[in-house]
Amino acid sequence: MLLAGEQWAARFEGFTREAWRLETLPQYLMPSETEEFAAFRSGARIDPLAVSNDYTDRLRRQVTEGRSQGRVHVVTRPLSDYLKFEFHRYYRAHSVAGEDIRILDVTDRENPLAGVQDFWMFDHAEVVLMNYHSDGRQISREIFEGDVTPFIEYQRIAVTESVPFEEYVKGLDART
Repeated sequence: MLLAGEQWAARFEGFTREAWRLETLPQYLMPSETEEFAAFRSGARIDPLAVSNDYTDRLRRQVTEGRSQGRVHVVTRPLSDYLKFEFHRYYRAHSVAGEDIRILDVTDRENPLAGVQDFWMFDHAEVVLMNYHSDGRQISREIFEGDVTPFIEYQRIAVTESVPFEEYVKGLDART
């Protein structure tokens, strides 16, 4: 079953303990970001601490309700322009709002999640596969209709092998 609109948004209101995502691509081409991404590439400064929107408001509310949201993004250096944008525009603000964001840099090591596609997992009970074209344009979101056990293991590996976002960006200049 494909998810869009209200059915998709309901996943983020309906989970009881945890929403978690694995990201594997160096860029995601979202039409809503086109202008802001172009401005970033042209040198516009982004103040991540000034970002407040429905997403960050929801994250703050979820934290007070005892619900967590997290993600691991698998990256290689040099970081794409999009990843630099995503780190500045979204990850800093989302981290401050309470999302547990981690980075798994596989530049100088084997990727322990090679071949695993992007997904969201809700309460270790439902997995939504995030389907993308190779350039990062989204195709669809699809409810996985099988055993979620492998995805729980992917999450365990991703979290174990990654570092917190803030730790990663502190040492980023030294690594690039």
